[in-house]
Amino acid sequence: MSDATPARFPLPYAFARAHRVLLERTDGAYTLWVSAGADASSQRQVRSAMAEVAAQYEVSQVEHLASNEWSNRLQSAYANNDSSAASVVTDIQSDADLQHMMQNLPAVEDLLEAADDAPIIRMLNALLTQAVRDGASDIHIEPYERHSVVRFRIDGDLREVVQPNRALHGALISRLKIMAELDIAEKRLPQDGRISLRLGQRAVDVRVSTLPNAHGERAVLRLLDKSGAQFSLDALGMQGQVRRQFEALVQKPHGIILVTGPTGSGKTTTLYAALKCIDAARTNIMTVEDPIEYELSNVAQTQVQPKIDLTFAKALRAILRQDPDVVMIGEIRDAETAQIAVQASLTGHLVLATLHTNDAASAVTRLADMGIEPFLLSSSLVGVLGQRLVRKLCKSCLGSGCDACSRQGFAGRTGIFELLVASDTIKGLIHEEAPESAVRAAAISEGMVLLREDGQRLVDAGITRADELLRVTQ
Repeated sequence: MSDATPARFPLPYAFARAHRVLLERTDGAYTLWVSAGADASSQRQVRSAMAEVAAQYEVSQVEHLASNEWSNRLQSAYANNDSSAASVVTDIQSDADLQHMMQNLPAVEDLLEAADDAPIIRMLNALLTQAVRDGASDIHIEPYERHSVVRFRIDGDLREVVQPNRALHGALISRLKIMAELDIAEKRLPQDGRISLRLGQRAVDVRVSTLPNAHGERAVLRLLDKSGAQFSLDALGMQGQVRRQFEALVQKPHGIILVTGPTGSGKTTTLYAALKCIDAARTNIMTVEDPIEYELSNVAQTQVQPKIDLTFAKALRAILRQDPDVVMIGEIRDAETAQIAVQASLTGHLVLATLHTNDAASAVTRLADMGIEPFLLSSSLVGVLGQRLVRKLCKSCLGSGCDACSRQGFAGRTGIFELLVASDTIKGLIHEEAPESAVRAAAISEGMVLLREDGQRLVDAGITRADELLRVTQ
């Protein structure tokens, strides 16, 4: 038997799942957990397969579990097994035969089944598994002259996870391209693809983007954990007056509602939550997105396809011929899309869309810059929601830093909001082409709570810190 320390769960995940058995090492002895659905032959196969281990470590007891309890234990055991990205990368870097690593790379559907596959696959699967477990929204794989860097974006911040050997970078990118069905021979042009994976019972959608740079190709992976998606205004942290007013706005029969903020501020998630407030059984809800981040029940979703000239504007025109009641636009990026959105809101449709601006009031200026006539905007605008995401203090250490939050002091994020409701006064200012400052001042006089003021309630409640609020709203 090898001198290496035996794994805590030595059976391959695929074997354990197929035979409904789980072997766990605790304090030098093995416990065999058996599902109620496992037969006697499975147990004999396990004992036979572990003969070498049993010669040194005795199977001390056999425990029977109900089928659902056993399934939960299996998923928890392998999802949290000691297979961190750093440990796998360290193990791989001693193997210099890159050609051998890139041979026989099978497609992987469930990451937990891949423990015995080729080293590059194991390294990539370890990165994906750890990223999902840590709640990362993105993975950055970046090549430099003498090394590569892998970083996770967690709660909006990038954190370095590991520095793989530079010689492994090309093989890692090639494997990613295979999984995303991209052209592995094309290294000079950017490419975009998609991978659908499972981590046990968790469905994860991975959007892959590659970009050539001076030292090779870098890749960014956007992770969408479909099983953990929460589309409700309460889950987003929207409370009080802002929530009551916003819920009332999305029940209006027509008009345009904008959600604004920088990239990564949760705008699309807010739109999804808004659609959940609408009775989809009695309403024809249609969306045009790039990409479709999450699939919504009873909602017709269309994805933009620039390669075949299916743009936001073209898809939006087609949607308006499908008798929609509510139209969601993933993002207003150009004047043509803005014009169609405003016209749709004036012809009896409720339009929800995102827009990149710093706050709610500046959305008016942004649409004017896109060529929207003031009299059209004043007639169509219902409201503008500005938002940001602030990090929440770790509940285990309350901000001082601990193992649970990776010494960051923060764990998770919540939203802060400001809602500009298009009252008659504000509509009049927009029609008269009043400056942005005048629109903002009028909204404040009518009771609009600014982002920083909304965030102060989180500081007062001990959910976040004042310096975090200032960082986000400065």
